Amino acid sequence: MKNEQIRQLLEQIEQGSLSAEEAYLKLKVAPFEDLGYAKVDHHRSIRQGAPEIIYGASKTKEQIEGIINSLLAHCPENILITRLAPETADYLDSRFSLFYDKLSKIGIVNRNTLITAPGNIVVATGGTSDIPVAEEAALTAEVLGNQVTRLYDVGVAGLHRLLSNMETLSSAEVIIAVAGMEGALASVIGGLTDCPVIAVPTSIGYGANFGGLSALLSMLNSCASGVSVVNIDNGFGAGYLASMINHRIGGNGQ
Repeated sequence: MKNEQIRQLLEQIEQGSLSAEEAYLKLKVAPFEDLGYAKVDHHRSIRQGAPEIIYGASKTKEQIEGIINSLLAHCPENILITRLAPETADYLDSRFSLFYDKLSKIGIVNRNTLITAPGNIVVATGGTSDIPVAEEAALTAEVLGNQVTRLYDVGVAGLHRLLSNMETLSSAEVIIAVAGMEGALASVIGGLTDCPVIAVPTSIGYGANFGGLSALLSMLNSCASGVSVVNIDNGFGAGYLASMINHRIGGNGQ
């Protein structure tokens, strides 16, 4: 149940068109819908400013379809699905208006671009191989109402590429730094800018990178202040956190 729906419910009570008991019953069933295989959280948007996000991995296409239908009854647009397999996307596309990005495996039902925060989020990658994780972050932030600027392949192996974009970096409210290998990009950006930097280690790299652990540890041990770190390949988490920061800075809440 959205904030507007709750407001309408209270107005109906005030006007006498709805009894307190009837309103209580509506609110009682509002928090979640039990589908058997999932309990869909319809109060998520009230508590956190965004509807529940569907994690697509390990769910059947029928389960995802059911969750989407439940969410659409309360939120008609921008239903976000992460880690969505291509074959499941094909199935859902025949039933819903689905935007699907094969690179990041992000799906969006009834996509509608709406900017609700004034600041800009910059998503930067160390290399081209980091783009799938970066796109997961960028698309997540866009769905949540943010303007996003992409700076791809600006890693420390060619530092001049990053430095040529200092104007863009300096204008950001939040920067997401996505990098594998030794994960140095986050520290460099953190030392050049005055905004929060969210570091995303990726599993990209040669043998001794241990599936992204080397980048994770490097980012956790960054000597630059203002750098926070999410889990390996967690572009979604970075995009969501960046959106929360951007909306708070803009004074809108999230």
